[in-house]
Amino acid sequence: MYRATESIGSSGSTSMNPATLNAEQIHKSDSLRVLLADDEGMVRDAISAYLANQGGACVISVEDSESALNVLRSDGPFDLVLLDYDMPGMNGLDGLKQVKNIHADQKVAIFSGNAPKWVVQDALKAGASGFLPKRMTADTLVNAVRIMVSGESYFPIETFNTSTGDPMLPPEKQLSLREKQALKGLCEGLTNKEIARELSIEEVTVKLHIRTLCRKLEAKNRTHAAIIAKEANLI
Repeated sequence: MYRATESIGSSGSTSMNPATLNAEQIHKSDSLRVLLADDEGMVRDAISAYLANQGGACVISVEDSESALNVLRSDGPFDLVLLDYDMPGMNGLDGLKQVKNIHADQKVAIFSGNAPKWVVQDALKAGASGFLPKRMTADTLVNAVRIMVSGESYFPIETFNTSTGDPMLPPEKQLSLREKQALKGLCEGLTNKEIARELSIEEVTVKLHIRTLCRKLEAKNRTHAAIIAKEANLI
């Protein structure tokens, strides 16, 4: 997975004005085909212009989730579908799941200006190709789209930085103090016995804490839990 942007060369496609293209023309075009759904007209216009002028893309833009699904049924799949997390009809990540129900292999990205950071993790687990903050620059947006179209996942590293007080995990999955202490021990490579000694608790209690935090982090094992914690700055 990419966690930071990097410059990717232009595909060489001719830039086109998305406003002059209908769905049939876009379907037949050799350019990058993008379906954009956002309820704010200015956002749709800006992103469409970025992708057309700097990415050589052909863009169909719609204003809600239902319209996006209708276009996808009639003219999909696309190289990438961009869905606004906060627009009508999305209902959290239901819109993403509905897109996947229509075309299971469709690449989909969620973008938002204010979604909680735990939404990023849930979106990726639900099959999203990435997450795009609306504050991205034009160049960064185009590069992110190219990354996802190539088959990679994209998310800015700051979306997993919890130092701002916006937790990565939803409230029901927040770690307790003991679980965080046990997780810190895992990240330091300590055994259960060593963690128990550090915390002055029984080893069996450490095992219970690790089992619980693995479930909350949806980690396969203690090593996986430590990797998730380090990548997300949970400790």
